[in-house]
Amino acid sequence: MRIRFQIVSIGFLFFISLGYSQSWKTYPYQPEGSLLIFPEDEGRHEGEPIEWWYTSGYLTGETTGTLFSYMISYFYYPSFGYDGFRIFNLSNEDNGQFFSDFQPVDYTEMGIDRLHIMASISPEITESWSNKTDGNGDVIPFEYVLSVAAANAELDLEYVSLKPPLILGDSGLFNQGFSSYTYYYSLTKNAVEGTLIANGITELVSGFSWIDRQYGTFNPLIQEDYEWFSLQLSNEMDINLWNLFTPNRQVPETPAYRIMSVYVDENTQFTTEKFEIERLSFIFMPDSTRCYSQKWRLTSSENGLDLIITTRHNNSEVQLPFRFFEGATTITGTVDGNPVTGMGFAELLHSYSKPDISITYPDDFYWNSIRPIIWHLANPDYGRPLKYNLECSTDNKQTFFPVAEGITDTLFYWTNPSVSDGDSCWFKVTAYSIDSTLQNTVLSTSPSLFKPNLTAIQSSGEGFYGDRIRKIYPNPANETLMIELIEGHSYSLLQIMNINGQIILEKNISSKNQIEININSMVSGVYFVGLYNQENITIRKFLVR
Repeated sequence: MRIRFQIVSIGFLFFISLGYSQSWKTYPYQPEGSLLIFPEDEGRHEGEPIEWWYTSGYLTGETTGTLFSYMISYFYYPSFGYDGFRIFNLSNEDNGQFFSDFQPVDYTEMGIDRLHIMASISPEITESWSNKTDGNGDVIPFEYVLSVAAANAELDLEYVSLKPPLILGDSGLFNQGFSSYTYYYSLTKNAVEGTLIANGITELVSGFSWIDRQYGTFNPLIQEDYEWFSLQLSNEMDINLWNLFTPNRQVPETPAYRIMSVYVDENTQFTTEKFEIERLSFIFMPDSTRCYSQKWRLTSSENGLDLIITTRHNNSEVQLPFRFFEGATTITGTVDGNPVTGMGFAELLHSYSKPDISITYPDDFYWNSIRPIIWHLANPDYGRPLKYNLECSTDNKQTFFPVAEGITDTLFYWTNPSVSDGDSCWFKVTAYSIDSTLQNTVLSTSPSLFKPNLTAIQSSGEGFYGDRIRKIYPNPANETLMIELIEGHSYSLLQIMNINGQIILEKNISSKNQIEININSMVSGVYFVGLYNQENITIRKFLVR
C-alpha cells in the first residue's frame, strides 16, 4: 500500500510536467454555464453569512515512508467574539493514530478578489492559505500555499491543481436542504508537496488532495445532518456526493437532498440526483453516544457506477465545534463494468440510533389471525432500513419459537397460527440493521388468548365490520370522523391505524354511543378504525381526503 501511494504521487508530478490540456489555467476563468469566476470566487464573499474553505488529502513521508491523511477547514462564521474557526485533522494511515485540533480564529486578512486567508490562532501563531504568486507578485492560476500549525502537528504545503474546477449543480448555485442555497465548487485533484511535522519528526512529504469551496446560507452547524463523500477513482473520474437527512431522518428524492456531481474528464461533468446509497455497516464511537455508517454501496445508472466505499479507520471522530466523523476511505468497484479502485474522504454528521419499537397488536385480551400482528417503529431512518424477526411463546415467556424471519414491513399476517384455541401467547419482535449493529428486541406488554372464532364479519368492498357499529360518517372525511355505536356496546378501546398497520391514534372510550375523532392532522389515504372489548374485534375502513 505504501509503495502504491508513492507511485501515485510521482504519477501526479509526471502529469504536471506533461501537462493535461490546461487551457483553463488562466485568470480570470469562468467555466461555461457557470456563475463562478476565478480567482474572485476563491476569496471571501462579504454578503454571505457563512462560507468555508476545505481541503483533505494523502501525504507520504520521504524519510519514514509513513502514509498520512489530513483535513483542514477554515470557517467564516462570526460567533462568540471570533470571526470563525479552524479544524485540523491528521491521521497516520499506517497505524490509525488520529489527531484533531479545533481553534477559534480571527481573520487578520481575508481577500475578496482572490484566496488570501491570514488566520490568527494566538498572538504567536498565524496560519495562512493563499493563491501562489510569482516573482512579480502576480497570482499563479490554480496554485496555492497553505501553512497550518497545532501543538502536535504542522503542515506547510504547496498545491498545484491538475484538473479544472468541478462546478456543482452545473452552474455552481443550487438549493441545499429545506430552505438554503449554496454556491459550490471543488478542485478534485491537486498535487501537493511540502513539510510535515508530526510526533517531533520533520520530513518532506508529497501526495494529492481535494479542495472544496462553499458559501451561502446552508449551515452544517445548525441544519440538516448529512453524509458527504469525495471519491477519486483510478480511471480519473472524481465524485462529490451528498445525502442530506430531514429532521425525521428521511432523504427526499430531490436535488436539494441528493446531490452527486461527477468529473468525468476535462470536457464532461454533471450533477444528478439519480443514485442510491446502501449502508452496509455501522459502528458506535467508544463512548456509545453516536453511531456512524462505515461502509456504503453507491450505485447509479449514470456511467454505470457500482462502488463500495469503506472507511480506513473507525476512530476519526471530531469532537469540536460539534461531533462528526471525518476520515479517509478506500473505494473498489466498477464504472460501466470496468474495475476501478480509489481513495477519498467521508464527512458524516448523520448518526444512527437503535430501533425504537413496540408491539401494538395483540397487546391484551384476545386475538386471532383476522388482523396482522403489528408493531410500531418510532424512529424510522432512511439510512438504516430494518428487518424483523417475530417469535411467540405459549409457556409464559420460558421459550419462544420462530414465527417469521427477515420481515421488511411492520406487520405480519400469521394466517395459520401453530397455537391452540385458548393458548396464552406472548410475542417478541427483534428489529435489526443489515449488520445487526443496530438492533432492539421487545415483548408484547401482556399475554393475549388465541381465540380463532372471535366475532368479525367481512363485508365485500367495505372492509371489516363488527355488529356493534351503527355507522361511520362522513366517509370520506376531511376534518372530523363520527362513529355511532349500538346502545349497550362494551367497547373500551379505540385505535386508528394507517394502511401499514401503524397506530395513528389510541384512546380509551366509555359506554356512550357516539364518538367524535379529529382527523385534521391525517394525510389523505386509507385508514382503519378498530374497536376492542373482551370478546370482539371490530374493524372498519374509512378514507381521509
